[in-house]
Amino acid sequence: MSAIWYECKVKYRKTDELGGQKVTTEPYLVDAVSYTEAESRINEEMAAYVSEEFKITNIKVANYAEIHPFENADRWFKSKVSLMAYDEESGKERKSNMYLLIQANDVKEAYDNTITVMKNTMGDYTIPAISESPIMDVFPYFSGEEGELEQLERFNALKASKPELVAVGDTGESVEDLVEAENE
Repeated sequence: MSAIWYECKVKYRKTDELGGQKVTTEPYLVDAVSYTEAESRINEEMAAYVSEEFKITNIKVANYAEIHPFENADRWFKSKVSLMAYDEESGKERKSNMYLLIQANDVKEAYDNTITVMKNTMGDYTIPAISESPIMDVFPYFSGEEGELEQLERFNALKASKPELVAVGDTGESVEDLVEAENE
């Protein structure tokens, strides 16, 4: 699926944890074929989330090659992947960069998820950078065709799943098992 992703910045009034109102501008990602469609789609998507009025302050083409939601993750990370290719004519190795948007809970998990996504890649690659993205949510295009309904449902289920809370140092093993393993 070749998609053009547009980053849309939306300004609206948001209620914070203390119940106060604050104006905020947040970026969202939509899959569209033109700026006009991106504007229409973000208006439609945001109308479902924001009860008051909102303003679209910017729309630009996002440079993501692929978007990958993962279960039990709540943030988006921008993962830079450098693909290595050998140019036979010049005898030099060339790098070409691509950016993936990966859902994860932290940078380490984003790295692991990037490795998972890239595991079937035939060529050599490196991951020189991973950073947290300000993207709040991703809205893929859905045409209504039967095959796409399953894809959209799976994408939204992965995207909406929440991380499981695990206590720091909780590995699921008993203290006796840990002591025994340490003594071996």
